[in-house]
Amino acid sequence: MNVINNDWDIALAEEYKKEYFLKLVKFVNNEYNNKTIFPIKNNIFKALALTNLKNVRVVILGQDPYHGYNEAQGLAFSVLNDIKMPPSLRNIFKELENDVGIKRANSDLTDWAKQGVLLLNTVLTVEMDKPLSHKNMGWEIFTDEIIKVLNNNETPIVFILWGSNARMKKELITNKKHLIIESAHPSPLSASRGFFGSKPFSKTNKFLKDNNSIEIRW
Repeated sequence: MNVINNDWDIALAEEYKKEYFLKLVKFVNNEYNNKTIFPIKNNIFKALALTNLKNVRVVILGQDPYHGYNEAQGLAFSVLNDIKMPPSLRNIFKELENDVGIKRANSDLTDWAKQGVLLLNTVLTVEMDKPLSHKNMGWEIFTDEIIKVLNNNETPIVFILWGSNARMKKELITNKKHLIIESAHPSPLSASRGFFGSKPFSKTNKFLKDNNSIEIRW
């Protein structure tokens, strides 16, 4: 079965056959048919489509898609440029400027994805205005498998875990070749409790450089 149309399909082939995934597909299709669900259906797997398994160098883990109208585009934390920038992303860019001096205004993070930054949410769909509405429907089993696949990767990867939900996935990352960077979430509620000043962007590029990999152009 081809779901993503790149090397992820080979890595996840067994997941596609499992009962939980088939139930999840049925649930998601029904939701799209009867409610307003984000991102648009074609963008559910956009993060995996833009960042081939063999190209992953960094993983930024989010929770579930933005639930406001047309905010979610299938990449964790990213929104199109004509959409008002969410507070979490604004704080990410604030830390980016403080960390490496880059003042970024482009809220569409597609350029990061194309450089090997997997912008993965643990839940890939959401009902409009109902955060976490698709939690515990099977997405977490699927995205945990993605993290396990990446953990087995021989190429060193940086895993950036922001907030308690993402940090819970730390137990899946056991390969000592990889680097885990963790802190509080960039949301306004918690950014001042350890996200600001955590320097994830410079730490990521130092690790990539030390492992003979190309640095990310943030």
